[in-house]
Amino acid sequence: MQRQAGLKWRTGTVAAAMLGMAVLTTLVEAQPRQRAGKASAAPDYGIPQVRTINEHIRTQWKDWSITPSAPANDGEWCRRVYLDILGRVPSVAELTAFLKDDAEDKKAQLVETLLNDDKYTEEYARNWTTLWTNILIGRSGGTEDNTPISRPGMQKYLRDSFARNKPYDRMVRELVSAIGVTTPGAPEFNGAANFLVGKLEENATLATADTAKIFLGLQVQCTQCHNHPFNEWKQQKFWELNAFFRQTRALRERVPGSNDIASAQLANEDFGGESGDPDRAEIFYELRNGEMKVAYPVFVDGTEVAPSGFVQEVNRRDELAKLIVNSEYMPKAMVNRVWAHFLGYGFTKPVDDLGPHNAPSHPELLDYLGVQFRENSFNIKELMKWVALSEPYSLSSKFSAGNKADDPTLGEQPKFSHFYLRQMSAEQLYESLLTATHAQETQASYEEQEKTKREWLSQFVIAFGNDEGLEATTFNGTIPQALMMMNGDLVKKATSGEQGSFLWKIANSNLSNVQKIEYLFQAGLARKPNNNELTIANKLLVARKGDPVAALQDMWWAVLNSNEFIMNH
Repeated sequence: MQRQAGLKWRTGTVAAAMLGMAVLTTLVEAQPRQRAGKASAAPDYGIPQVRTINEHIRTQWKDWSITPSAPANDGEWCRRVYLDILGRVPSVAELTAFLKDDAEDKKAQLVETLLNDDKYTEEYARNWTTLWTNILIGRSGGTEDNTPISRPGMQKYLRDSFARNKPYDRMVRELVSAIGVTTPGAPEFNGAANFLVGKLEENATLATADTAKIFLGLQVQCTQCHNHPFNEWKQQKFWELNAFFRQTRALRERVPGSNDIASAQLANEDFGGESGDPDRAEIFYELRNGEMKVAYPVFVDGTEVAPSGFVQEVNRRDELAKLIVNSEYMPKAMVNRVWAHFLGYGFTKPVDDLGPHNAPSHPELLDYLGVQFRENSFNIKELMKWVALSEPYSLSSKFSAGNKADDPTLGEQPKFSHFYLRQMSAEQLYESLLTATHAQETQASYEEQEKTKREWLSQFVIAFGNDEGLEATTFNGTIPQALMMMNGDLVKKATSGEQGSFLWKIANSNLSNVQKIEYLFQAGLARKPNNNELTIANKLLVARKGDPVAALQDMWWAVLNSNEFIMNH
C-alpha cells in the first residue's frame, strides 16, 4: 500500500492487518523457493561449445570432490535468463508460456527467442546498451556539467550495434579508432567517439588504462608510475601503449559567450613528439629514481609500430585497433566478461584483469571459449547462448551437502557448482518494476524513458574523481535503500491502487481471489505462493473488510520489498 496511507493503516481497527502484513513480509523474505529439480545429466542441445563447457566444469567438480546442486526449477531458470538477457523479470504471460511448454529443448528455444526474435530486439539492445554504456563511459558519463561526452550519442551507437548484432571485433575497432562528432544529429556524428573523447586529459593516461582494461583485460594503470609489483609488467609498457593515443585530440566547440561545451569532436592530428621531431614522435616518462626514459608505440605483445607522428604515414589508433582485435587477450576478455554477467563471477577476479599474476579458475576453458568466439566471427549472441545453456547456469542457487565450500565470497576461486546468488543491479530493478506492473506498455520515447531512469539511478552513483575515473554504485541493499524501496516514489507508483492502475485492474478482474494472489507472486517472484502465504493473504482480505485493492496493495508491497524479489537467484 502507499505509505502516506500507512500512518492510518498502522492504527485502530486494522491492527490485525498490520500483524498479517508483518508476517507476510517475513515469509516472503525467507521463503524457500520451489524445490529444485532432480539432478540428471545436463543436456547440451547438440551444441559442441555447451558440451565442452559442461565437461570442463564437471572435471573440476570431480577434481575437488564436489557434488553440484540440483538443477533449478523452471520458474527460477526462466526468471534469471530474462534478467540476464533482457535486464528484467519475465511477465506473467511469458513465465506461464514457458512453464506450460513440455518440449525437451524449451530452454534452448527460449534463449534463441530472447536473443534473435524481432519481438525482443529492442529490449535486448536496450539492456546491453545500458551495460556497455556503463562499462565504456560510466554510470554518470555524459551527465556531468560541461562534459564533452554525449551519453545519448554513446547509447545510440551501442543500441544500433546490439540491435544489428554487430560482430564484437568490429565494435572494438570502431570504438578504439573513432573520429567524429559526439552528438546525435551532427553532420559528422559518430557515437563511438564518446568512448575516448573524455579520456584524453593528462596525456591520455585514462584512455590508455581503460582501453587496456576493457578490451584486453589488462590492468596497466598502476604501471604508469612504477613497475608492477607482482608480475613482469613494466612502466615502459604503459607508456608504449600510451604512445598510440598521442595523435588524438578532443576538439570542443563552446557556446558563444560562455565556457559551456556546445559540441565535441574526436580527431586525429599530427604529433610532433615531445622533443619536436615528428619523424620519431617519441614521448618521455620519468622513473622513480628521476631517470628520464623514451617510449614509442609498441603493443603489449611487443609488436612495434613505425614511430612517425604524421597521421598520413601512421594512424596510430588504427594500428592499435588492429593489434587489439588480433591479440589473444581480446576474445578472452570478452568471454570472461560475458561469463561473469551470467554466472555472477568471471574466471578471474576482477573480471577485467587477465594479467599473468591473476591465474583464472578454469584456464583451459577460458582459452577454448576465446578461440571459439573468434572462430564464430565474434558473434556476441552465440557466446551468450553457450553460457546461458550451460550446466552451471542451470543449477539451483541452493547449496548441496557436497558443495558448501564453493563460496567465492570467502575468497576462494569459484567452482560454479551452484548458481551464485546476487542482487539485481539498480537498472534491472527499475526495468523489472516496470514489467511487473505493466508500466512498460505505456512508455514514452526511448530518450524520455532513459531520462526518467537516469534520474532515478543517479541517487546510487558515486564518482570518486580520481586519476582512474572510477565510480561505484551504492545500490547494495543497505537499510537506507530498503527504506527508499519501501517509501520511494517508484514503489509508491508500482503499488498504487488508483483507478486504472496495475493493482486496480487485477482487483477488478474476473480472477478469483486465489488467482489474484498467485498473479502477484508470479509477477514478482516467478512462483506461486505457498499455503502459508495464501492463508495470510486471505486473512488480509478479511482484515481489509473485503477491500480487494487495499489487500492486494499490502501483499504486492511485501513482495516488492522482499529479498527474493531483489535477488537474481
